[in-house]
Amino acid sequence: MGYVFTCSIDDGHPSDVRLADLLGRYALPATFYFPVANIEGAPVMPEAQMRAIARDFEVGSHTLDHCFLSRLGQREAAFQIARGKQALEQILGQAVQGFCYPGGAYRSGHLALVRDAGFAYARTTHNLFLGAGRDRYEMPTTCQFYPHRRDVYLRNFVRGGHWLERLPGLAIAVRQQDWQRRLYLLLDAAQRRGGVFHLWMHALDIDRLQAWPQLSDFLAYAASCTPKSARLSNGELAQRSFSL
Repeated sequence: MGYVFTCSIDDGHPSDVRLADLLGRYALPATFYFPVANIEGAPVMPEAQMRAIARDFEVGSHTLDHCFLSRLGQREAAFQIARGKQALEQILGQAVQGFCYPGGAYRSGHLALVRDAGFAYARTTHNLFLGAGRDRYEMPTTCQFYPHRRDVYLRNFVRGGHWLERLPGLAIAVRQQDWQRRLYLLLDAAQRRGGVFHLWMHALDIDRLQAWPQLSDFLAYAASCTPKSARLSNGELAQRSFSL
């Protein structure tokens, strides 16, 4: 398949509009995962802003109420998955093909619920991957735009399995203490390997970190070294990787 850059943004925070503008400046596609509401109390953008983003970017579902599926019974989990898709499609006036597990919290049985709800693929928060993964309902990521410490990556690596696939990414993550420099090195590694660099983030984190200039610099770098043919949404990556 060759090197691919993809990006995803979770939670539908109102600052996603600023992220969409920034991504558009560098002609980088992305996938935004929207809940319709957020049970944790964080704001979710108005429906008109959702539709505006959907005109230029892929939009996926993040359950109806941003519920961590691992905390729900099977019936409630099925409702959150299926109703989240239906409600978002009604808001956008278009089909929604992608799903993202809130908080990366799910059980193996939830994959079938996502499939049965009519989603074509689903994204996790599994990190340190430099490829598209093995299952279209468990698509992994490379790293989050967030200042995680090296010990966090080590713990995630031990718990997350797929150790041989993730070992090259781990080696970079723990060798580099500067979290922003780590992003650049992981992107460079994905290019060298002809693999996938999957960046994910929350706009609220960027607000809190006041990291908009640093994100802009990184996206500019990604655009400078990523051919337009290698810039894919999550859905396009799933289609190319799993022949949807």
